[in-house]
Amino acid sequence: MTFSIKTRQESIEKLKHGELDLLIIGGGITGAGVALQASAAGMKTGLIEMQDFAEGTSSRSTKLVHGGIRYLKNFDVEVVADTVQERAVVQAIAPHIPKPDPMLLPIYDEPKATFNMFSVKVAMDLYDRLANVIGTKYENYTLTKEEVLEREPQLKSEGLQGGGVYLDFRNNDARLVIENIKQASQDGGLMVSKVKAVGFIFNGEGKITGVKAKDLLTDEIFEINAKVIINTTGPWSDKVRGLDTAKKLIPQMRPTKGVHLVVDSSKLFVPQPTYFDTGKHDGRMVFVVPREKKTYFGTTDTDYTGDYEHPTVTQEDVDYLLEIVNNRYPQANVTIADIEASWAGLRPLISENGGSDYNGGNNGKVSDKSFDQVIDIVSKYQKQEVSRYDVENVLNHLEDSLAESKENPSAVSRGSLLERSEDGLLTLSGGKITDYRKMAEGALKEIQRILKEEFDRTFQLIDSKTYPVSGGRINPANVETELETLAKNGIEKGLTKEEAEYLAHLYGSNVTKVFGKIDETKPVAGLSLAETIALHYALENEMALTPADYLVRRTNHILFMRDTLDEVKQGVIAEMSNYYTWSDEQKEIYTNELNELIAESDLSLLKEGAK
Repeated sequence: MTFSIKTRQESIEKLKHGELDLLIIGGGITGAGVALQASAAGMKTGLIEMQDFAEGTSSRSTKLVHGGIRYLKNFDVEVVADTVQERAVVQAIAPHIPKPDPMLLPIYDEPKATFNMFSVKVAMDLYDRLANVIGTKYENYTLTKEEVLEREPQLKSEGLQGGGVYLDFRNNDARLVIENIKQASQDGGLMVSKVKAVGFIFNGEGKITGVKAKDLLTDEIFEINAKVIINTTGPWSDKVRGLDTAKKLIPQMRPTKGVHLVVDSSKLFVPQPTYFDTGKHDGRMVFVVPREKKTYFGTTDTDYTGDYEHPTVTQEDVDYLLEIVNNRYPQANVTIADIEASWAGLRPLISENGGSDYNGGNNGKVSDKSFDQVIDIVSKYQKQEVSRYDVENVLNHLEDSLAESKENPSAVSRGSLLERSEDGLLTLSGGKITDYRKMAEGALKEIQRILKEEFDRTFQLIDSKTYPVSGGRINPANVETELETLAKNGIEKGLTKEEAEYLAHLYGSNVTKVFGKIDETKPVAGLSLAETIALHYALENEMALTPADYLVRRTNHILFMRDTLDEVKQGVIAEMSNYYTWSDEQKEIYTNELNELIAESDLSLLKEGAK
């Protein structure tokens, strides 16, 4: 199987002709999950993504499949049970991607602390029971203050009471997306990036029957016809819904921005992921995570109303995170000059809890604040001071008296919502990466019903709990051993142990195809043999169309390999230019795009201002 620019051209031609059973708008983790299950069920499936796959949000997470232990502070057992159980499913279908990595939770004696030593043990015991890890090597345990400091000597000792350690998983978010996309393509789905939905097509009854799409590589506008269309665009969900200009739109989404900063592990050393209150009594928590000889930390969780395509790290974000990290690790003295890379991403949060899979709706009680808002807006409507739309907007954003404060973006529901508009557009929004398969499964049941009842098309859905993503043909109970065995093939062909193991963990069972390129490949100038075969695989099998696609989302070069990036990028640009026969102008455009991305990740402008 290939998944290349040639595949893209062939898929676009097929999208132009005939009618799909299902068209998916949005190629992040939600759309990728829907695409995999729909294609595997035999539906004629297409997916369009206006950027690269995972570029908008799904490559900008905290890069953990997090269990949500903090919800247990309020005994929100259902949330955590769903999360940890689904996490196990994801690990089973993509065993080379989420990896167990126990989390340290230091406990400080502070006002408004999430946990104390007693409550954290109660929460961890319940968490283990929900995660079904009691009696395994991943069962939780507590540490004394001295044991915590022995493990992380840079941690602040003042007020430290001890700590807890519980199971969590690290994740490669963008790789999870591309492996779902590749599997969908292998099963017959038409998956294309850099194609944007610019409008809908309607029949005489006002029902949506297709999409007007624009190929952003050629500027060609073409039409795609489909029986069912689903919007899985995350933070862009309201914008896509707004393409249907016949009706006024009541916003559903409340995107928040999360920021992460990367430093060398020699500057801030943590032996394992660490999770703690900010110490600012603002109800937020921060992760500090070791990864590939680096340490990254975040996040900020602030409301966002700017450019969705290019959320950026601001000075305020940096100041906030540095203050927290330097307070918790006073010996580190991290400054903006130490930051090697950064990323900012949007979370597709739903602005109310009513559609939440986690919270199960609410009890119908409205907070005093919302009650007063309703009285006020209705009074104004009676005086013709506001429109009916204004009233509907207030009514659609009522605050549950039991819900967490809407003033705190960290507290907004992480639940998902599936709904269908009057003209037929399905929208699947909200959720977390951990829940992507479950969200897709729910959407597929509704799509299956629509195709049967309205189009007399019958499909048998797969058991998505046991259907592996591309590269996932590995026994989930024996991942490390199997990856080591796969890596030996690369070592025998001349790669170093470190190179072969890195590629095995990156590509899973597909690494045999990557190693298969060794005998016929000469290293490109500026690239090792391992890097050259990885790049060729990305061009031929992962639809990497630009240097940024490869260096950010097919690999983690820009984020976690800054030391070698400047040398590697020249080889990548040269080889991609060769492969795609770019003109000098095209090569310059992609080079400038990459350099701007690197400068943004480096925080070059902020660093200049700090001098």
